[in-house]
Amino acid sequence: MRLVLLGPPGAGKGTQAQRLVAKHGLLQLSTGEMLRAAVEAGTSIGMRAKEMMARGELVPDDVVVAIVSERIDEPDARKGFILDGFPRTVPQAHALDRMLKEKGLKLDAVIELKVDEAALLKRIKKRVAEMKARRETLREDDDPEVLRRRLLAYRDQTAPLAAYYQLESVLHSVDGMAPIPQVSSAIDRVLREALTKKAAARPRRADGAGRARAGKTAKGSKTKAKTAKSGRSRAVGQKSARRKTGRGQRLTKRR
Repeated sequence: MRLVLLGPPGAGKGTQAQRLVAKHGLLQLSTGEMLRAAVEAGTSIGMRAKEMMARGELVPDDVVVAIVSERIDEPDARKGFILDGFPRTVPQAHALDRMLKEKGLKLDAVIELKVDEAALLKRIKKRVAEMKARRETLREDDDPEVLRRRLLAYRDQTAPLAAYYQLESVLHSVDGMAPIPQVSSAIDRVLREALTKKAAARPRRADGAGRARAGKTAKGSKTKAKTAKSGRSRAVGQKSARRKTGRGQRLTKRR
């Protein structure tokens, strides 16, 4: 299975991705982690990305796609993968589709976790209050204002991906505000439907090929029959000609 998880920060993508990894043996791919791994490995793409990051530049889409391409070619990605955090924009989605097509692959499903942004902000405010009460250290993400900025960025840049994948007929929306077990069950139903559709497509291709072969066989049989009929016609014509020639010779002798 090849999946993309969509959803704003706090939607629970990480939780669901980890569950899918454990259940199906899929590979969870994070572009940030892949970039760091490529840099540490010293690959040509990694070194190019390192130079850009050192100059404070954003790594362009073609470099990110090339790193994803290299990673999914590795043996541990044979069962499939989950892209988390990529693509972020419609141009990146186009680039990803082109890359997969070159490999003879395509996405099986894009799962969008739909959430109520106002509810997310209330949730994080409650969590921050509880952490402060327990005197726990807050992370940068544990800040309602930071979350609000990230939600705005998601809405502007990433949300249009839903419309793009809807047109590609691979988008499946799930209520991300439901309890985690219910979200998991909904995702499992989506994957079962996607796999059933994928399996059903194979026999149709085989039947089409069978019909094509049958058509060629029938055409060949018709050609052979036509040839045989033509041969019989020529043989009859030649026999008739010989008979006429024989009668002509007999008449000549009589005269």
